[in-house]
Amino acid sequence: MRSTPVAIVGPLLGAIAGVTSVIFTTFVGANPAKMVALPMGVGLLGFLVLDPKKLLLTILALRSAGDLLLDSTRIAVGGHEIGVGGLLNAFVILVVALLVLEKPRLVPPRALAMWAGLLLAATVGVALSPVKVEAVRTSLGLISWFAVFTGAFYVVRSPADFRFCIRLVLWSSVIPVTYALVELVTGGGMRAEGVRLQGTFAHPNIFAFYLTAVIATTLYAIKCREMAVPTPARVVATAYMLLLIGLLILTKTRSAWVACFFIFAIFGGFCERRYLLYLLAAPILALLMPGVQERLADLAAGNDYVQYARLNSFAWRRLLWETALGWMTPDHYVLGYGLDSFRQYSVTFFPLSNPADIGPGAHNVYVQLFFELGVLGLIAFFWLFGRLASWLRSLATTDRRGSVIASGLALAYLVASVSDNMFSYLSFNWYFWFLQGAACALALAKIPDPSGASAAHSATIAGTGGSQPAGTAVS
Repeated sequence: MRSTPVAIVGPLLGAIAGVTSVIFTTFVGANPAKMVALPMGVGLLGFLVLDPKKLLLTILALRSAGDLLLDSTRIAVGGHEIGVGGLLNAFVILVVALLVLEKPRLVPPRALAMWAGLLLAATVGVALSPVKVEAVRTSLGLISWFAVFTGAFYVVRSPADFRFCIRLVLWSSVIPVTYALVELVTGGGMRAEGVRLQGTFAHPNIFAFYLTAVIATTLYAIKCREMAVPTPARVVATAYMLLLIGLLILTKTRSAWVACFFIFAIFGGFCERRYLLYLLAAPILALLMPGVQERLADLAAGNDYVQYARLNSFAWRRLLWETALGWMTPDHYVLGYGLDSFRQYSVTFFPLSNPADIGPGAHNVYVQLFFELGVLGLIAFFWLFGRLASWLRSLATTDRRGSVIASGLALAYLVASVSDNMFSYLSFNWYFWFLQGAACALALAKIPDPSGASAAHSATIAGTGGSQPAGTAVS
């Protein structure tokens, strides 16, 4: 008598599930957060099959709330930690890859051209790196930036779609802001240097730069006429922006303060001059806050490196940069020492590093790029932002305020790159590059075609079929 398929497959699947459960439980232990890693991966895979675009938007809507949870899912494997965070990175790249394979002509060639140099330099950097696993991880992070930038072209097909993206980023801030308020009330943000809020992020700096991006987005929502925000909602949005600025101050991230100042200064200079008056009053009001006074006073002492002396944060960074550049040899000026190599070698050249631990990061994107990827990496980075600036300039013909705010946010990124490890802030970079990609896509969507028809994305990139009419929001 023949066995039925169910009789054979059922016990087999049961055995496989049992063995898998034992192995998985051995790895994760009793940590509830780690226990959800496998089911979450299966769920993401199912979502990917059903609707890749909605999966991308869902990840972006929730990623801001995920750092602490995702960090708790990490599992040590072979001396390296892996977790759901890495799984999300892979899914974002895979989602956009599927979208590109389905409709490759929706991606403008200039988008590929502006990113090609940095991604190629990173690939070379992986080959040269003394720490291959970390280099591959960083390289995949850069690819995920490119993915969310590219994914924006599949979301924004009209001005209404762009407004949808603005609302998406604003709604993504609700959980982090609420968590930060609870953190403030309960004293969870207390550190050695006083209160430093970090919200749902792994570090106050990441929260600070995320807030900077959301503040810029809120400013656009308030000031853009096409958002059609009614007066009561505009009042609420303005109050919310002031709350965001207050939380930004409480992160005590000085470079993010400067970045936010640049955004408002550029908006005031090009759009509404009265904002320049607000900026004149803002530092005076800020100096009345004890926390701000302490952070600024920290820069007044500890500027000289002598034995046993405590350097302030800027003098510490300056010593780090000087010793890094002095340690480099000319034969590495072109290609550098390899991706993610700065931490590996800083324990050798930086006198304040701990020999028993991995060295500090560069705290300067330009020094990091020169050290790890050489002059070619620096050129590729400036090419990326140069092409972005050119693209955003073309948006000014139809959305001046959008162009100015997006450009201000990009300039703020470059300013913050002087003193921060911006490449390490993955979740912030996702929102930054998604907003920039959406702005670039809007510039294409608003370019009139030669026949004088309305600005449909399909009129700009031939062969898309014009399946979505202008003005139709992405659901």
